[in-house]
Amino acid sequence: MEPTISTLIELRDALRRGELTSVAATQAMLDRIVAIDNTIRSYLTVTDEMALEMAATADRRRAEGEDTPLLGVPVAVKDLLCLAGAPTTAGSKILENFISPYNAHAVDRLIEAGAVILGKTNTDEFAMGSSTESSAFFTTRNPWDTERVPGGSSGGSAAAVAAGLAYGALGTDTGGSVRQPASFCGLVGMRPTYGRISRWGVIAYASSLDQVGPMGQTAADTAALLSVIAGYDPRDSTSLDTPVPDYEAALTGDIRGLRVGVPHEFFIEGIDTEVEAAVRAAIEQIARLGAEIIEISIPHTRYGLPIYYLIASAEAGANLARYDGTRFGERVTGSDVIDTVERTRALFGPEVKRRIMLGSYALSAGYYDQYYGRALKARELIRENFRQAFETVDVIAAPTCPTTAFKIGERVDDPLTMYLNDMLTLPLNLSTGCGLSTPCGFDSKGLPIGLQLIGGPLQEATILNVAHAYEQTQPRRKPELALGDIA
Repeated sequence: MEPTISTLIELRDALRRGELTSVAATQAMLDRIVAIDNTIRSYLTVTDEMALEMAATADRRRAEGEDTPLLGVPVAVKDLLCLAGAPTTAGSKILENFISPYNAHAVDRLIEAGAVILGKTNTDEFAMGSSTESSAFFTTRNPWDTERVPGGSSGGSAAAVAAGLAYGALGTDTGGSVRQPASFCGLVGMRPTYGRISRWGVIAYASSLDQVGPMGQTAADTAALLSVIAGYDPRDSTSLDTPVPDYEAALTGDIRGLRVGVPHEFFIEGIDTEVEAAVRAAIEQIARLGAEIIEISIPHTRYGLPIYYLIASAEAGANLARYDGTRFGERVTGSDVIDTVERTRALFGPEVKRRIMLGSYALSAGYYDQYYGRALKARELIRENFRQAFETVDVIAAPTCPTTAFKIGERVDDPLTMYLNDMLTLPLNLSTGCGLSTPCGFDSKGLPIGLQLIGGPLQEATILNVAHAYEQTQPRRKPELALGDIA
């Protein structure tokens, strides 16, 4: 068995059968990172020594009869989540030298489950971006076409899994930052219900929107990761104190009688014709599996883009105010306090500065009610739209993105066009439900297309089962880089 090209579930089962050791699987993955990641650039930090120590511990635990859910499985973590003893940069120069003294709650859950942490993956700076091009360090490339972006902001995590450089990964999703890169890289990526996974130890972008989410090659891989990291954490005041179901056990593949809503607002003007055709074909396949397809409307999602960017930018400006050269982050000493703050905050990249300025304007005296206050009220309209929709349907199906992966540099100087890329994902973040992207075909350039499945609050098991049922009818494909010989 070649450990670097199996799914997470396949590897876990092989480890349980004793067909290979965690040390062997981890070393093969580290060798693969050395061979391939100079091209993909998915990792900001590779924790090779830590990973091999974790793998050796996993093998000892298994020899002693233990069997935790991810025992010995190598995974990656977005560099927005703290990992004790390793850099946590959030893709920013202002945190370039920060070594975290503790783990994020989700990382602790991975480690408790026996996972091996391979390293920290690249991200748009402070998760502000849709292409991983705003990282202060380098741009990650899409394994399907290295001249194209992997999506963002969790592009490093998506590229690592797609290229066979991790068996699964964690990202964060504030406006689509797990689902969009999952779509671009041909993965299953989930944005769980807000509060389903603790945000403790996650560097904040927009606190009312941020949520940790898992990525895997299949629905089962993603379900296995979600089962481990979901759950209550008293350190996060927004954490939901509700039981965590067995998401893997929920993957029955039986979706007969399920009501699937198709909102016409998500098939927007300008959507790529190949994307629309693939998504509609996937919905027809879901109907053939026994689901009932219902046309619905979610009218206020058409205002999602301005609502999102006002709220997210306002919260980002407040969260990033702490990086002032005194309390948090790098410090560039100036002639006085004001000069020090100015020099320090100059370390922020242009996209972060843009959003801080937008947020500061929206919160400023005389404009708060006109912009931020109205955005909060409009957000409630979108929440109500989704609530009403889920009185009629069980799941909503739509495209994840209007296009497939675009070329590196193509949109970097056009912020509005870049923002429009998130039009179909960010409405969910303004509501209270959950969503995922699952592969549903390829365009004529051979680039993956994503089907977005949206569920109501805490309906992760339902949408994972729909994704699982659908993927059983589809052939599996991987980028050539994920299949190549690394010798």
